[in-house]
Amino acid sequence: MAAKTYQVEEKVPFLQAIPLSFQHLFAMFGASVLVPTLFKIDPAVVLLMNGVGTLIYLVLCKGKAPAFLGSSFAFLSPVFVVLGANQAMWGANYGLALGGFIASGLIFVAVALLIGAFGSGWIKFVLPPATMGPIVALIGLELASVATDMAGFKPDASGVYNTSGIIVAMVTLFTVAFGSLLFRGFMAVIPVLTGIVAGYLVSIPMGLVNFDVIAAAPVLAFPTVYTPVFDINAILIILPASLVVISEHIGHLVVTGNIVGRDLTKDPGLHRSLLGDGVSTVLSGFFGSVPTTTYGENIGVMAITRVFSVWVIGGAAAISIVLAFIGKLSAVIQSIPTPVMGGICILLFGVIAASGIRMLVETRVDYSKPINLTLTAIVLIVGISGMAVTIGTVQLKGMALATVVGMALSLTFHLLERFGLTNTQTDI
Repeated sequence: MAAKTYQVEEKVPFLQAIPLSFQHLFAMFGASVLVPTLFKIDPAVVLLMNGVGTLIYLVLCKGKAPAFLGSSFAFLSPVFVVLGANQAMWGANYGLALGGFIASGLIFVAVALLIGAFGSGWIKFVLPPATMGPIVALIGLELASVATDMAGFKPDASGVYNTSGIIVAMVTLFTVAFGSLLFRGFMAVIPVLTGIVAGYLVSIPMGLVNFDVIAAAPVLAFPTVYTPVFDINAILIILPASLVVISEHIGHLVVTGNIVGRDLTKDPGLHRSLLGDGVSTVLSGFFGSVPTTTYGENIGVMAITRVFSVWVIGGAAAISIVLAFIGKLSAVIQSIPTPVMGGICILLFGVIAASGIRMLVETRVDYSKPINLTLTAIVLIVGISGMAVTIGTVQLKGMALATVVGMALSLTFHLLERFGLTNTQTDI
């Protein structure tokens, strides 16, 4: 018998909700900790503000949009420019980046207020299913190499493969894949968590778990808070990355709505979702954390488990806040080997890509119409080809560039169709 589906507003029994919440936290933990690690700041403050930001998001969305806010990768390139070439100065320059983060969050808030005032009806014109379907698929597809690299399927500089890592990744992946099909009862809704535990246990005898880090970690520790500095040059360098995150956010909200079977762009509304992300990013900047974004990994977890409850997401946020103050437990989670997360992500990213295809099927996109065929074809090639457009210090490529191109073409084609200048059939 298939596992029970928990809808967005449904409460999950407490003893079941705890591991389900940990499952969501594990899904985004590695990626969320990686960003502050790259910036050489305390990951604990990021865990704290990701949890706080997620709770704010759930409240502003009236508990109708299940999403976990984690660290955004879109800001890496401009932040490295602001931090400078001398890594010894990164600590002193990080405040400049925080000023840019706050400004980016305010852009989110402004866009949200505009959508709230004028509506989101424009979405069906600038992001019709023929455009949005492939964009959603690209969210997973462009992350495919990230997942396989984490799993160890890419050789090192000397051409040697990490055999141990590959074995761990495969154990993790197969545990999740077969668990999704074979597990019964409560086990059927925590295959991702089960896979992580299995992969972790296999990693120990292979020497992939660093217990020294766990031993050295303090039992309790207060997150480090950083002070923002507002500099117009730094803000202008970082601000364009907002376009990337807004594009990503729209795609994630649509695919989440597709998974839960609701139009989340209407209820609670795209404006509320963007506002929640914007407020979270602004607060994160003031406390020294990084910008937030909705997470594809957590969307994949919901798709696999069929548990969409915001109570579970809220539980994950609460756990993230607690972990920010528990040094030992946080260290244990940070010690999860990369191949374990790679094995998980191979399936999760694939599920997201499949969700885009599912959108095309369920909306019955008619590819006998040249408009639909052309939109999907161009969006896919732009997103997969690796082509890029640089705006200032921000490089648009992959799903972000495909979203911009798709929106522009969709609007142009809509106007041509409105004036009766298009045909109705394709020669293909």
